[in-house]
Formats: sequence, structure tokens, C-alpha cells
Amino acid sequence: MPRESKRAKRERAVEMCRRMGELYPAVESALDYHDPFTLVICVLLSAQTTDAAVNKVTPELFRRWPTAEAMAQADPAEIAEVIRTIGFFRAKSLHCVEASQMIVSDYGGEVPQTMEELTRLPGVGRKTANIVLNKGFGIVDGIAVDTHVYRISRRMRFSNAPTPLQCEQDLLKLLPQELWGPVNEQWIHFGRDTCSAQRPKCEGCPLVDLCPSAFKADGNPKPPRKRRATKKAADK
Repeated sequence: MPRESKRAKRERAVEMCRRMGELYPAVESALDYHDPFTLVICVLLSAQTTDAAVNKVTPELFRRWPTAEAMAQADPAEIAEVIRTIGFFRAKSLHCVEASQMIVSDYGGEVPQTMEELTRLPGVGRKTANIVLNKGFGIVDGIAVDTHVYRISRRMRFSNAPTPLQCEQDLLKLLPQELWGPVNEQWIHFGRDTCSAQRPKCEGCPLVDLCPSAFKADGNPKPPRKRRATKKAADK
């Protein structure tokens, strides 16, 4: 198979984004948040956990500690008890308190609006910061590469990076900046609806003609192997 040129790959990526815009023209975050602070906490909690699981614990969490000032004074053990049904709840409860304390002490209780400042907050990496900037402030400084974006990027051969952070850099070089904003939410929906980790629905996929991994992706059903005839059957 001939190697794809950078121009051809870019054209394929831009066309994918165009189709994603048609499929998911007005996607919203599945997380239930009210302001930039609750968004920070929701995204922090969502690591290695489903959005649905986060949404089950945040009503009580934000009822008791609705602001950075309130959560900064919370006992991490009490927060852990509220969020104990989600993964890594003990570490996340500590991050909730520590991030809130830094928001209060360093930023006057307001969530900062730069990548550098956000990634200083305990438990907040570049993916979380990208989502907060995009959804909380309308600032597009990068692409949040979660498990769906990472999987789809590799299947589409837009990146072969070994980490989501490196994958983001590949996408930023590949896509024009005006297309960065909706990538995360659109590709998450596409990953859930069609390009799932196990058994992706390549048949009928709206991107099948653009995808080098169509019908070959990891977890895709493979045709049954033919059984070898046994000696006994062959002798008949």
C-alpha cells in the first residue's frame, strides 16, 4: 500500500471533520455542570469513569460543596464517601479539595483561563484543561484527547503516537485550528455510536471510505476460520 502524503492525510482529516459536523451539529457535554468550577470537578472525576457515573454523584457533591470556597474547606474523606461509586474515588476526593484550595488561594476563587494555570491544579492534566477552556470559557487552545479520540485517531491513521498527549500534537498539526473546537465531543459521540472499542460498526459507517482500518480494527468481528478436516473425516 503506497504511503499517504501529508496533503492527502490532511484532506481526509478535514473531510472527516466536515462529516462529523453533519452527523453531530450541536453536541453538548454529557456531564452535568453549572459553571466553570463545577465543570473542572466533573471532568476531574470523569477520568477512568463514565460520564453517567459522574452525573449520579455530583448532585449530592455540589449540594454540599457548590463552590471552590466551600470545597476547599471540605474533608476529603467526606467527599470520598459521596463519590465512592466512581473509580479512584479516594485520589479524586483529595484532588477536589486541593484543586479548590488552589483556585481560592491563587486565583481568588475564580477558575483560571489559561492552559498553564489550569494544569497547575492538582488532578488537572492537559485533557481536562482543554475541556474546561473550550466548554467553560469558549477558548480553543488544543484538542482534548480522551480514549475515544485516541482510538479513532489511530484507526484513521491520523496518529500512531503511543500516548494521548503525543496524539494531540499530531492532530493539532494535521487539522486547521478552526476545526479543533468540536472534535472532542463529536468524536466521543461517534466512538460510542459507531467506532466502539469492541465490535466497531464498520458496515454502514459514514466514514468507511475514509478509514484505512475499516473492517480491520481491533475488536472488529472476523469471519469464522475454516476448520481443518480431521483425519477420520478426510478418510471418509
